[in-house]
Amino acid sequence: MSDEYEVHGPHDHAVEHAGSHAAGPSASRIAVMTAILASVGAIASYQSGANENLALFYKNEAAIRKTEASDQWAYFQAKGEKQNLAELGAALSDPSSAAHTKFVADEKRYAADKEPIRAKAESLETEAKKDNDTSESLQHQHHRWAQATTLIQISIALAAITLLTKKKWLQTVTGAIALIGLGFFVAAWLAV
Repeated sequence: MSDEYEVHGPHDHAVEHAGSHAAGPSASRIAVMTAILASVGAIASYQSGANENLALFYKNEAAIRKTEASDQWAYFQAKGEKQNLAELGAALSDPSSAAHTKFVADEKRYAADKEPIRAKAESLETEAKKDNDTSESLQHQHHRWAQATTLIQISIALAAITLLTKKKWLQTVTGAIALIGLGFFVAAWLAV
């Protein structure tokens, strides 16, 4: 048999009664506010995660550039030591010998080789600083998005409690926290 009977319990009747009679215009406004806050909170949450990921990306890039710069400085130092050894060889050898001529030529070559290496190392350090600064800026912005998300979530929870308790003062507190959260949202948005 496919005849099914739907039996309503006392709690079903109470929920239907509360939903249709006790809600009023204030409850409708709170429900709309909650839906809007949930949407804004979702955007803030997404932006917070995106900024954190970008901040980590730039921090990683800065570390890579710093390592590359360190490698270049080590290479620069090795060229400098070879230059010093060539200078020593030139100083200790007979000025008219072929060895002396080779040492002097090596000394000049190593001196010339060092300049582009130094320039590249300094360029890499500049890039590392730029990436690090970008990471710091994004991390600061991430904190604003996270604060906005947290305050919006708190206001949504308070809105639910307001609906249950029907306290006017709690509705005011809910609205105030929501406005503060929206202020953080706007501050984070403008920092983009």
